[in-house]
Amino acid sequence: MIRTVASRLLQAIPLFLAISVLVFASAHLAPGDPISNALTGQVSQASIDAIRHAYGLDRPLAGQYFVWLGHFLSGQWGDSIVLRVPVASILGPAFRNTLLLAGAAVVICVVFGVAIGVAAGLNRGSRVDLFSMFAIQLGHNVPIFWLGLALVWLFSLKLHWLPSSGIADLRGDGGPLDLARHLVLPAFSAAVISMLILARLVRASVIEIARSDYVRTCESLGFPRANILWRHLGRNLLSPVVNMTGLQIGYLLSGVILVENVFAWPGLGAQLYVAAAGRDYPLEQAGVMLVAACFVVANLVTDVALDLLNPRLRT
Repeated sequence: MIRTVASRLLQAIPLFLAISVLVFASAHLAPGDPISNALTGQVSQASIDAIRHAYGLDRPLAGQYFVWLGHFLSGQWGDSIVLRVPVASILGPAFRNTLLLAGAAVVICVVFGVAIGVAAGLNRGSRVDLFSMFAIQLGHNVPIFWLGLALVWLFSLKLHWLPSSGIADLRGDGGPLDLARHLVLPAFSAAVISMLILARLVRASVIEIARSDYVRTCESLGFPRANILWRHLGRNLLSPVVNMTGLQIGYLLSGVILVENVFAWPGLGAQLYVAAAGRDYPLEQAGVMLVAACFVVANLVTDVALDLLNPRLRT
């Protein structure tokens, strides 16, 4: 198993480097730079050149890339060009809030996705199954931002059950209950599409397991159906659920970043939007690399978990 984990880590290194090249290139594709775009016509060209030299923007792109990559890996992310504060001080709290929202979305995705899939699979052809499949088909065509706005309209403006934005109430105590109330709507909005995808997979797996020969053999021997499903269903569902959850981590992260702007959640989404609009290279590149690193780590953990769950792979 140690050899397997080491092999997965070695495979992740070139992927991480390729992502870093794409991130760096995409940030520098547009002509000009934030210093020239912001100060042209306001100060002398000599002053602009001096500021560009201070930030290293006058070097060749290859040299800028290697310097930036070395600083990023060593934790020296530099200062924001627009905000003029250390990038780590901006991304630290924002990244923590994004991880909190993404973690809540993963929990909602797994719990409700498995529950819906199992209920639909065990009652194939019933009203529960038909309603679940209709909801799955409908949910796949609903944009995340539109769903977030619809939830705000219903639960915040009409019913007044949940807050519409932010991470805490200024008039509240800022405790766990207040945080949970602010977390419900954005987490559900980010998780709904992945939850429906997982529900469809679980439904298909449940139907396949219920039709399998060993389940029919156990039923013919007189074993209670509830005991058969409890013993065999969970064990056979665990691997596909873990695999699909790992695949959906990247989608959940991208969905979380979109949802953050709808619900004014103080996470990476708002920071990346500001950084991209102002072409703030250090902030933009570090934020995207954090998201990419989370995706790589999630895939690595998923692969190792699947190896542990599959006895044939362990041997």
